[in-house]
Amino acid sequence: MLPPPALQTLLVLAAFIKLGFFGAPSGPKKAQVTNNSGVTPEGLCGAWVKEPDGGYFTSPNYPEKYPPDRECTYIIEASPRQCIDLYFDEKYSIEPSWECKFDHIEVRDGPFSFSPIIGRYCGQQSPMYVRSSGRYLWIKFVADSELEATGFSARYNFTQDPDFKDIKTPLSLPVCEFEMSGPEGIVESVMVSKEGRAQQTEAVDCRWFIRAPPGAKIYLRFLEYEMQNSNECKRNFVAVYDGSSSVEHLKNKFCSTVANDVMLLTSVGVIRMWADEGSRKSRFRILFTTFHAPPCEGDTFFCHSNMCINHTLVCNGIQNCVYPWDENGCKEKRKATILEHLDHTNVTIIGITCGVVIILMTVSIIIQIKQPRKKYIVRRDDFDPALLHEAFEPPQYELCALRQAASAEGEALPEDFPKLQRSSSKCVHGHHCGSQASSVRGSRTDLSLRDAAAILSEMQAVTPQPPLLQHHTLPGSRRNIVVMKHSYSQDGAEVCDLDDDLEDGPTTSHGYGHGRMGMERTVQRSVSNDF
Repeated sequence: MLPPPALQTLLVLAAFIKLGFFGAPSGPKKAQVTNNSGVTPEGLCGAWVKEPDGGYFTSPNYPEKYPPDRECTYIIEASPRQCIDLYFDEKYSIEPSWECKFDHIEVRDGPFSFSPIIGRYCGQQSPMYVRSSGRYLWIKFVADSELEATGFSARYNFTQDPDFKDIKTPLSLPVCEFEMSGPEGIVESVMVSKEGRAQQTEAVDCRWFIRAPPGAKIYLRFLEYEMQNSNECKRNFVAVYDGSSSVEHLKNKFCSTVANDVMLLTSVGVIRMWADEGSRKSRFRILFTTFHAPPCEGDTFFCHSNMCINHTLVCNGIQNCVYPWDENGCKEKRKATILEHLDHTNVTIIGITCGVVIILMTVSIIIQIKQPRKKYIVRRDDFDPALLHEAFEPPQYELCALRQAASAEGEALPEDFPKLQRSSSKCVHGHHCGSQASSVRGSRTDLSLRDAAAILSEMQAVTPQPPLLQHHTLPGSRRNIVVMKHSYSQDGAEVCDLDDDLEDGPTTSHGYGHGRMGMERTVQRSVSNDF
């Protein structure tokens, strides 16, 4: 047998090992799943005993007669993936009535008074056995002011949910609790992973405790909400408690696609999220705002919805009231606040900056105005028209007139007609005539006029002259041939009147017409050849 000192040493070492001081694996703390059932009003509704695997409860004064005018609510909550079996004792007696309208026991399949009803019981016959479809049972006992009876005694047990018969019920879950306070705050599901409260593959049952100042209340507004497995409350849900996390204080539970805002009546609110291993993508984001009931005191802001919120929440970019009274007209208020915060130093800095900017802009404008004019003057001084290519010159026109003196009928053109010189030309308009250098060098127009005169003389020598009528004779008349030449010569346009004694006898209108048409065709052909 070991001496007492050695035995004490072994006991101490065993205690250290049990506490995890010698290499025990570290990780998120685990908490045993507890019985979260409850009753209201507590202390006035008989016995209430909670055990890890179940418990029991009774009517007031059982097995004696229950008192009149009493109403008790019992809410039983099982562990995740479990359901509830409820058994009533055979010693059972409640005032009988038609459809149990007076004293009775009402059982509902869920945590609320509006959950699906299982049955309403009274009389001497015990309901014996009731089973829930999920984790909750809601039981209500009502006694009126007349005809009291013995009452009831019931026991409940937690059993495996048939929907999860192939999945092991978790004996422990990560400890996942948060404390929050202040005039406002954000509660969101990502806090679980950010703070390392649980691994992504673990089921979680997290609670956020919101504590408002004494006498205040809490308003919850959902900003984001999405359940990975919608309408499967056994796998994921978000619940809201008013007063504590006990099941009897459960106010709302959301597991579908929509979550409504919640107004709590106490200064303690609890938000709970349950998500199993396959529902960890469920998420939510809730804004909580603490407030007092009117009349508003001090510098609090009245929200027009029986809420007096802290003045720091006004125009903060977040709607804290039920309706956006705290954010209305904030643009004008923000502008005035900025102007009010400008001191003498800020005004001086702004003034100097504006002055520098104006000076720089003025200098830039002056430079932009003067710089193009200098370039323009230099270009005019260096301009040389001889460098331009003739292709860029506009088309020029030459207008010349050939005159022939009147002669006898059938008389041929004078031999010196092809030798007409440009010196005998007359400018019709001075600004259309070319330069003197152009007349000396000659142009394509001189060649065209000579060719036209030669062709005209040949045609008149071969073609016989028709008889002339006396009354169409124009003695002393002169025939003029006007040639307009389109030229791209560099010398410019010339308009000349070439005179020559081209005698033209008396002609008829018919003869004159044929002669003129022939000459026009000849001249046109000559002009087209030049082009």
